[in-house]
Amino acid sequence: MRRLPPLAAVRVFEAAARHENFTAAAAELGMTQAAVSYQVKLLEERVGVALFRRERRRVVLTEAGRRAAVPVGRAFDAIDGAFAELRAEDEGMLTISSSQTFANTWLAWRLGGFQMGHPEMAVRLSVSDTLADFSIDEVDVAIRAGLGPWPGLDADLLIPIDFTPMCSPGFLARHGGRLELADLIRLPMISPQDPWWPWWLNEAGIEVPKGRLRSGVRMDSQANEGNAAMAGQGVAMLTPFFWRNDLAEGRLVRLFDQVSTRGNAYWLVAPEHRRGTPKIKRFREWLLAEIRQDQRQG
Repeated sequence: MRRLPPLAAVRVFEAAARHENFTAAAAELGMTQAAVSYQVKLLEERVGVALFRRERRRVVLTEAGRRAAVPVGRAFDAIDGAFAELRAEDEGMLTISSSQTFANTWLAWRLGGFQMGHPEMAVRLSVSDTLADFSIDEVDVAIRAGLGPWPGLDADLLIPIDFTPMCSPGFLARHGGRLELADLIRLPMISPQDPWWPWWLNEAGIEVPKGRLRSGVRMDSQANEGNAAMAGQGVAMLTPFFWRNDLAEGRLVRLFDQVSTRGNAYWLVAPEHRRGTPKIKRFREWLLAEIRQDQRQG
């Protein structure tokens, strides 16, 4: 069993011995000079030996203090080195958790640009619609959909989640080349159980039948719904931000001007105490800049 003196006092002794100056040690440790003097006195009482000799306006290590200062300094160097390795290892890998929709329609297409800008860092993207638990999951940051904020998490707003019906040009051509609002109820819907459908239809002034709108193919993410719409399988309720390239290049068409929202948004979240971590800060700055650039272009 180790018989260690109070480690707080040992830490103060190491700094005071290195500087041979209580004022300098206090400045390094963020303490008052009186607190340094108290901790040193506490340690001296514990070990039963004087470690410093008080002279006029300064302190000088005793012989016992000098003998103790060398191995104590080495021990603190070893501790610092051990944690420096952990810090370096942590800084070398950034793990991002993202929902399927955000990852597959936007982030995965651009994440390589971040990694190329930071070649010293490995980047891992974990895609799941399950919310990351920062207390147990090995995740640095997460892209989360919801109303926000969340207790204990620092959150940056990325984009509002809005939605409007879209389909492929071919699907539209097969149904006369132009649709009226009332036509949506009778057309094949992609994921008709999605609550976005009745929300949008009600806001558009369409009376929605009670119960399920109609049977139809059910997808597990907006990314898959958008691809199914481009394949001509029906009309999907999609977020324009994610599909603006497909709209611009003619793979999808917006059927109406109306865009609805239920107040949700995508957020970048990280534990509050890790907001200033360099790798998280670099990713936040890059992500927000990319979002702003895409919004200007859209």
